[in-house]
Amino acid sequence: MGGDVGSSTAISASRRVRSSNVIRYRVLLVGCLVPALASCTATSPAPTAAGPTYTCCQAADINRTYQPGQTLTVHWIVVPASGGIGTPTQVELRARLTGPHTTVDNLKATPDDTSPAFTAQPVRPSGQAGEQPVSLIPIPPTAAPGYYNLITSVSDPAGSVSGASIIQVVPAT
Repeated sequence: MGGDVGSSTAISASRRVRSSNVIRYRVLLVGCLVPALASCTATSPAPTAAGPTYTCCQAADINRTYQPGQTLTVHWIVVPASGGIGTPTQVELRARLTGPHTTVDNLKATPDDTSPAFTAQPVRPSGQAGEQPVSLIPIPPTAAPGYYNLITSVSDPAGSVSGASIIQVVPAT
């Protein structure tokens, strides 16, 4: 049995040495990796203040029919700047109607519509809190019934984004 106790002590000492080596290795590994990782971390640019964003438009503006002689009112949707603060940028909101088309399919088949347009004056919002910009597109009394493409765009110094919706003009009653 005496040999067994010595073997047990030798194994125990061997485990302690191995355990001690593992700890040293881990400390060395962590000691080298932490500074290396710290030097490789990406830095994000300083946040910049941005003004509100604008999109077209309230559902009530497009989910109805219009008649010649009426005015299409585009109520722009304003999304305030993150955190409620920001510097207004130079933004221009535009809206126009092109058409008419006899069917929705015909309208969709003409993506680069160059037909006559009824155009709203450009709107340049100030970006102030509570502002609700509106574009007004007068539909002439002579406008033909049919489907019109409402094309809206938001432009700023960084670029422009546009979208489209379908508006129906019905004969005057």
